[in-house]
Amino acid sequence: MKSTIEVKGTSITIFSQNEEDYVSLTDIAKGFTDNEEQRNSDYFILNWLRLGNTVEFLGAWEMLHNTSFNPVGYDRIRLNLTSNAFRLSVKRWLEETNAIGIIAKAGRYGGTFAHRDIAIQFCYWLSPTFQIYLIKEFQRLQEERKESLHWDVRRLLSKVNYHLHTDAVRTNLVPLIDWHSRRESFYFASEADVLNVAVFGMTAQQWKLANPEAKGNMRDHASPEQLIILANLEAINAELIREGLNQNERVAKLNEIAVYQMQILANLPSLKNLDKQKE
Repeated sequence: MKSTIEVKGTSITIFSQNEEDYVSLTDIAKGFTDNEEQRNSDYFILNWLRLGNTVEFLGAWEMLHNTSFNPVGYDRIRLNLTSNAFRLSVKRWLEETNAIGIIAKAGRYGGTFAHRDIAIQFCYWLSPTFQIYLIKEFQRLQEERKESLHWDVRRLLSKVNYHLHTDAVRTNLVPLIDWHSRRESFYFASEADVLNVAVFGMTAQQWKLANPEAKGNMRDHASPEQLIILANLEAINAELIREGLNQNERVAKLNEIAVYQMQILANLPSLKNLDKQKE
């Protein structure tokens, strides 16, 4: 997964690998480049890498997180720290230590990436103020991801229950001779609209006519409350179908349940905050 955050006018790329976030040091350094003095992003990264404190930090991080870290290669690098001619490139660091905290990516959108812990330390060396802004933006990104995950889980719940619902339609409303026929499709569309009318007050076709420019369907634009109610009603409708209630009876009962549940859910603070995040 790839994301981008904006820190003091600088766009910084973040990608996830093995459930860990890696931040582009190349993008961070771009905000400090000076064309007149021919300072590019590599200039800052290489100068940061040759510092004794940086090497000590990277070594300690790898020992904590990397079971394949090569301590012999690490010690060879440390022995050269006192030399004025010492230079440490990303390539050398990776080859001699088998490190995982820093990654060199090739290609148009490549560059030097580092685990978020290391990226924050790099920012502190560049500018403590910039580091604070980076941490703040990173926390905001994490909150957005968390809310997005909650939203996806609810959407998935709605889809799973829909399969239960369509199975009840096939078993109880559609004659066996009509399976996989146009008549079966008619029943499915009709039963889906039973839920749509109960929750949204209109059929899918009516919503599409009212929102011709909208992408997706009405459920893709539903509120958290509506998605939760849909998930509940799909399971309830499947039971009502098994009980033998006709469609008119079910629409009336489902709408009554939807109104009652909406009154409860609309006043929950957690869902109000989720509505704001979705917007």
